[in-house]
Amino acid sequence: MVQIKLAWDEGADQALGLPAYQTSGAAGADVRANLPDGAVVIAPGARVLIPTGLKMEIPVGYEIQVRPRSGLALKHGIMLVNSPGTIDSDYRGPVGVIMMNAGEIAFDVTHGMRIAQLVLAPVVQADFYIAEDLSETARGDAGFGSSGEN
Repeated sequence: MVQIKLAWDEGADQALGLPAYQTSGAAGADVRANLPDGAVVIAPGARVLIPTGLKMEIPVGYEIQVRPRSGLALKHGIMLVNSPGTIDSDYRGPVGVIMMNAGEIAFDVTHGMRIAQLVLAPVVQADFYIAEDLSETARGDAGFGSSGEN
């Protein structure tokens, strides 16, 4: 098991607790909105950065992916704009979640609400270079939507 060091952001409500896995087989740990000053309303079509109250130290060779919660998406049309978001191992600032309301009515993000999932993932960096030519494949340069009808 990989350990992730956490620190509370200034003014955060520490009583909310740390990100937590809801089941023994869960890939993502739920993180909560840390809004000690009250709820934030997301109007239809709007996006808002919601604080988690946390900072973290992720080991080199890993990232944390910030992913949406399916229940919020299905029931309310709430999504994460840049899903999955990435928290890099060298970032030490406050962790926020960019939420967007794709629904038809305003949505209240309340203090302590589970707003996203944090998934630890390994990172492999590439060595990019220019080559004289690229190998051939059956697909070739066929682009968007070219791999099938559906």
